Amino acid sequence: MAAAIAPISGLAADEPETDEKILNLYFDTRLDWQGDWQEGDMLKDNTGFAGKYLNIHLDGNITDNLSYSWRQRLNKPHKDASYFDATDWVYLNYKLDRWNFAGGKQVVAIGGWEYDRAPIDLYGCSVFWNNVPCYEIGASVALNVTPDDKLTAQFCQSPFHTSDNKNMYAYNLMWNGHHGLFDAIWSVNFIEIQPGRFINYIALGNKFTVGNCSLELDLMNRASSHQTFLFKDVSVMGELSYRPNGKWNIFGKMTYDVNHSGTDYDTTVLNGTELKMVGAGVEFFPFVNSRHTLSVHASAFYAWGRNANEADVMQNNTFLASVGVKWTMNLLSIKRK
Repeated sequence: MAAAIAPISGLAADEPETDEKILNLYFDTRLDWQGDWQEGDMLKDNTGFAGKYLNIHLDGNITDNLSYSWRQRLNKPHKDASYFDATDWVYLNYKLDRWNFAGGKQVVAIGGWEYDRAPIDLYGCSVFWNNVPCYEIGASVALNVTPDDKLTAQFCQSPFHTSDNKNMYAYNLMWNGHHGLFDAIWSVNFIEIQPGRFINYIALGNKFTVGNCSLELDLMNRASSHQTFLFKDVSVMGELSYRPNGKWNIFGKMTYDVNHSGTDYDTTVLNGTELKMVGAGVEFFPFVNSRHTLSVHASAFYAWGRNANEADVMQNNTFLASVGVKWTMNLLSIKRK
């Protein structure tokens, strides 16, 4: 979760990094042209220009120990006339020695690097990523066991609650670790999918970095009662990236989602799914400083197999291509007195 919730500094390029900002206000947006072909036929309703994201961020440090963060997605529809549906997160965090106590709407603590990254930075994603709700109201406690290892326990509303039944919960335990060339985001999750019915996730997010190259490899197993616990309902996501300098990022990615559990417990990757996807892309950053970032990107992905969720974009023999631009801009930054 760290990368997903880390605020962007609002400092000028010549100022040192500091935690003395009481307010950082900035926005980011992404605009794409996208082409979608299935079985060789262009899907006109999913081809053309589109605004992918428009986010407002507000964060800062009220005291040396108390901080806050808020992200509002302006182009996300509201269900049940609630603006909280378009609020990705809004929470307070209190730091006490090696402990952190947080409460509010948070990122649900599920492991994996694909899940951890900000959606605006992703171009082709697994079936699981496209169907899992990420943000819920809850509380968490984190302990820095060592300078390089953090354990987080979280209790929150279930991502699969409904407007008719909000009395459903998730229990999550996550480890963030950094050890030389290896970084980890691992979790064990028990998530209520129906009243009294739970599904278990074991999510192992692994990242290996050597020089300008990095490999993110996520392994996730999902299981519930009345099914084989291991390897029947699984997702694998891998991304290899090369950054020759601060201006370029070249990447290749693959995903594999399969569910042969024979049950209806998993609502993210439906029973009967076995879909593979490969793709590649490039990002170019012509302008970057601590206040503003501008980048252009291009990517292409191909999927084959079976996706039991017919509402998903990626189906058998699907080719998805996009080119676009991302822009992050600082609006206001205020120091604490």
